[in-house]
Amino acid sequence: MKILIFSTAYFPHVGGAEVAVKEIVSRVKDAEFSMITVRLDKKDTAQEKMGNIIVYRVGWGLGIIDKLLFPFRAARLANKLHRQEKYDIAWSIMASFSGFAALFFKKKNPEVKFLLTLQEGDDLAQVEKKVWLVKNWFKEIFTRADYIQCISSYLADWAKNMGATCAIDVVPNGVNRVSSIKYQVSSIRKDLGIGKNNKVIVTASRLVKKNGIGDLIKSFSILNIKYSILNIKLVICGDGEERNKLENLVKKLKIENEVKFKGFVEPNELPKYYLAADVFCRPSLTEGLGNSFLEAMAHGVPVIATPVGGIPDFLEDGKTGWFCEVRNPESIAEKIKYILDDKNEDEVAQVVNSAKQMVLEKYNWGGIAEKMDNVFNKLIK
Repeated sequence: MKILIFSTAYFPHVGGAEVAVKEIVSRVKDAEFSMITVRLDKKDTAQEKMGNIIVYRVGWGLGIIDKLLFPFRAARLANKLHRQEKYDIAWSIMASFSGFAALFFKKKNPEVKFLLTLQEGDDLAQVEKKVWLVKNWFKEIFTRADYIQCISSYLADWAKNMGATCAIDVVPNGVNRVSSIKYQVSSIRKDLGIGKNNKVIVTASRLVKKNGIGDLIKSFSILNIKYSILNIKLVICGDGEERNKLENLVKKLKIENEVKFKGFVEPNELPKYYLAADVFCRPSLTEGLGNSFLEAMAHGVPVIATPVGGIPDFLEDGKTGWFCEVRNPESIAEKIKYILDDKNEDEVAQVVNSAKQMVLEKYNWGGIAEKMDNVFNKLIK
């Protein structure tokens, strides 16, 4: 079985979708994988073997220009490679630039099965708005697919709304096992400048509007002023276009001593922050699935989230975590206060244990890869 992957990005440029591809293909043994992706940096190699994927990068490292040209250049290269390799499946990671590339390739090679994976985490209305000039082509990505795999029920509904008539399956992303490295929580907290008696709220995300970090920051003023909770710290892991705006908000609210921006944190370093946390919170405005929530659950951290996108697939209020309201700092503060209240210690421990067990059973990469292998085999049969 030969599978050609179309992806807008791949390692060393890392996001949830890239991690998912790496984790899945490393476990599927009855297939050969090739990938065409964008050359996002001039330092990126044009062709290399990464694990068990042969990666081809097209472009000049010019950012958006290379992304806009990617569907055409990738389809042309794919046609050339197909004459030699005879691929069985064209697998598009998301319905973006890679989706257009796979569509163009499918039109030229209708005998090759087209698998579309939906990993989108941004506001879907905004996604559709961005492609309005080519909306017919965009919808064709869904209608020409032979099989659609979505990481959440939310994205499965989107596929149907976009006109997909093929089989649609929900196979979520997974999480890595809890690190076997024995971190000393006390030393982690010391490195963060957090005192022994402080309570720590951690969030991990891109600093973009859709992740609602501004609402989380505002909730700290409410915790301080309304509830007189002064021994808490907020650690923000991640970087992005909203960082300056968020830093200015912290200064405006005069909570510089309570909020720490860590910038981008390598995925293999995030367990340190989860282990140092008393609560994990990301009050998203929209979410495809939300791997950070699952990772926090796997590390035994109480989770607060909003009931948007794919989050309700794994978070049940009061059973595997707690819901706060969207765009409501007051609601976030109430949930944080509830979790930190000693009166609720037994309930919180029960929710944390239920969440951890759920993640281990339903969101381990071994099981996810097995389900994807079944998808591949269904397609070629």
